[in-house]
Amino acid sequence: MTLFLWDLHGVLEKGTENAVLAVSNSVLEKAGYTERFCYDDMRELYGKKWWQYFEKLLPGMPEAVYRDLQAACFGLSDDQFGTIVAPFIGPNDNAYEVLSQIQRTHEQILISNSEDSSLRKFTRALGVDIYFPEGYAIATNSHTRPGRSKNDLLAEFLRGRNFDGIVIVGDSPDDMQLKSVAGGITYLYAHPGWPFRECEADHRINDLRNVLNEL
Repeated sequence: MTLFLWDLHGVLEKGTENAVLAVSNSVLEKAGYTERFCYDDMRELYGKKWWQYFEKLLPGMPEAVYRDLQAACFGLSDDQFGTIVAPFIGPNDNAYEVLSQIQRTHEQILISNSEDSSLRKFTRALGVDIYFPEGYAIATNSHTRPGRSKNDLLAEFLRGRNFDGIVIVGDSPDDMQLKSVAGGITYLYAHPGWPFRECEADHRINDLRNVLNEL
């Protein structure tokens, strides 16, 4: 049996950048700022911590200001998930097909740089929660407090488990670094038309169906 390890945002899901844009600009308005993000900012800053978005837009302020804006974004996202986040996101192209085929004979885990309070909301909204039962969708909580790294969480999950191989699918250098925990084959994903992030990867793909080559 092979373990397939997935990232969520930008991999199994699409539209995060639109949700981040809506939430960020709403928080800026409520906080009294006149500055606003545009879609190109979301493309440029994708993959960074949320507070770093505000650092780029509002340079020269104390880091605490950016952290407070980030906290407001997480709070708004959590409180109004159904109206300000869910309408902008959806399952990535071919995600159901790929997850379903893998589920027949292999095991899958999702490790996301999300918060515990929001990760299950995302998986349910996307309709992928059926593939990742309790204990198989894990949040790092790295945005709002010192969380554990994806490496730590993978090592913990693997303790006492044995697999014939590991396939890692993500869109960031941190995802590709997961290979250092117990080996495996890495697939760096980018949406069609988006640039690949700079990092080492065994494969670079724009279509999740390419992962099925590992079956």
